Amino acid sequence: MTNTLTTQAAALWEAEVQQRRTNWTRSVRAERSRSMNSGFTVRDLPVSERPRERMAALGPEALSQQELLACVLGRGVAGESVLVTAQRLLSRFGSIQGISQASLEQLAQVRGVGQAKAVQLKAACEFNRRMRLTPSATGNPIETPEAAMEAARAQLLGKTKEHFILLLLDARHRLMKVAEVSVGSLDASIVHPRETFREAISAGAAAMILAHNHPSGDPAPSAEDLALTWRLVEGGRLLGIPVLDHVVVGAERSVSLKAAGQWPSEEDPDA
Repeated sequence: MTNTLTTQAAALWEAEVQQRRTNWTRSVRAERSRSMNSGFTVRDLPVSERPRERMAALGPEALSQQELLACVLGRGVAGESVLVTAQRLLSRFGSIQGISQASLEQLAQVRGVGQAKAVQLKAACEFNRRMRLTPSATGNPIETPEAAMEAARAQLLGKTKEHFILLLLDARHRLMKVAEVSVGSLDASIVHPRETFREAISAGAAAMILAHNHPSGDPAPSAEDLALTWRLVEGGRLLGIPVLDHVVVGAERSVSLKAAGQWPSEEDPDA
């Protein structure tokens, strides 16, 4: 009986603590909303609730997207919190990814941003993109479909137009250069073998990996993708610059044609 009462008391206490936390969170959010709507700035928030101080105390993982953007932007405009500017960006472009895809001009047009803050945002997005570059893209050989997909994804993820690129490799299959061959519309990209192999020959590449993105988000290879792959694989055989794989990058995943069993064979030119 005593143990049962103790357990019930502990449960009630835990529920009370949780309710207090919930009430405190609602109170803070309400205060933040009142501050934003009445012309206050971040300085009018409790010190513990300011984005920079929250990051210092809790780490970046604890911050919302709005708060992270506020840290990058630094400060708002006269009479308006930087948090308002951050929320305006999210509302305009839909997400962090949408912001990263926006042009400098589009970002600068948002109230509270301007040219200087637009440059800060683009610099932060580019820094993040470069951080995603894998060891394969910085010196280690690209020897597996997984390594090829990671290297291609680092270059193409988030592009709103269809980009066709080459990962040009040396004799040890280390990445020498990333060459952009074509930028198409949202649903098509025209690639000519002449331009493709001109880039490879100019760079002195020993081999290459083809890669392009599907802005629709679906990385399933199309019939045109397969036909282009055969043309370029055959061209590589003739020129002595083997095409090792073709990667299609989508929103959530990538596809290696070689790993998917959709690679043309030497015996069957119609593969």
